[in-house]
Amino acid sequence: ITKPFNILELKARIRAMLRRASGGAQGKAAKCITAGDLTLDTEQRVAIRDGETVELTAKEYDLIELLMKNPRRVYSRTVDVHIRRLREKLERTPAEPEYILTKWGVGYYFKG
Repeated sequence: ITKPFNILELKARIRAMLRRASGGAQGKAAKCITAGDLTLDTEQRVAIRDGETVELTAKEYDLIELLMKNPRRVYSRTVDVHIRRLREKLERTPAEPEYILTKWGVGYYFKG
């Protein structure tokens, strides 16, 4: 890059180089995330429970992907409504969740 350069362009170029350097190995390994009977296909952006596709909004999908990729990491309670909807769609018994658990007074986490 020649001077003067835009910092946003520099950041984009660095991200692209890192993506290329990591190669396809990381992307191929992370196509599906599975926990119990719940599977997330990150390539097609769909959730599957017991072999059936579960319809999720884009925000719900992003949230469950974040939780599943970072199990046992607690996230802020500002996502209450999205968590409730995800539990209704993904948990067998939303009142007694198996996957998306509450850390009282702190937030939510995915039991990996």
